[in-house]
Amino acid sequence: MKFYILTLFPEMIQSTLSYSILGKAQEKNIIQIECINIRDFSKNKHGQVDDYPYGGGPGMVMQAPPIFDAYNSIVSNIQKKPRVLYMSPQGKTFNQEMAFSFSKEKELIFLCGHYEGVDERIIDTIVTDEVSIGDFVLTGGELAAICIIDSIARLIPGVLGKEASFQQESFTDSLLEYPQYTRPSIFLDQPVPEILLSGHHEKIENWRRQQSLLRTMKRRPDLLEKANLSKQDWDWIKSIKES
Repeated sequence: MKFYILTLFPEMIQSTLSYSILGKAQEKNIIQIECINIRDFSKNKHGQVDDYPYGGGPGMVMQAPPIFDAYNSIVSNIQKKPRVLYMSPQGKTFNQEMAFSFSKEKELIFLCGHYEGVDERIIDTIVTDEVSIGDFVLTGGELAAICIIDSIARLIPGVLGKEASFQQESFTDSLLEYPQYTRPSIFLDQPVPEILLSGHHEKIENWRRQQSLLRTMKRRPDLLEKANLSKQDWDWIKSIKES
């Protein structure tokens, strides 16, 4: 899979995504990440890519021509029009379901805006998905793109090494993940739950499922409505609520 990022700060993307699991995935050519500097497509001798908004108002707006030319430099080489994700607080809030959907693509283009955003005609022309990572505003789209790329890339076969690594994570089945423990078995007088030391795999799996349900009930009860729960799960939830 290949990620293309249209950005004013390619170093910010490259320096962050070259470490850890994603860095190793790039070394193995499982994924490719290419940053395209929008300023390289400016016709202005100073590399200017923004201007004052029509109608007045504070701030500056990123111009359409440099972004469009940067976009065309990608699609002209791959002979197709991949999905273009624009990082925007006005977009649909990103979640694990979207991550799975995007991970099925062969190529993805990320557009990172700055200032007051980008000329609306760019959104109308090339953007297929406006995506947000939450109800807050950042100075640019790079940080949001980094989060989303990380989330998508780890779902690509071979990136994590073991598929089970993400199959049991939070939100995979609309439930939060169960608590995890490692050595030492006692820390600050707090022991690891005895069931985890029993070696009884079936009982451990049942405990983990119940802990996942309990954690979701307490922290994100809204997720239970869309979770794939069995009758046994619902019976257990009912017994907890009645106790």
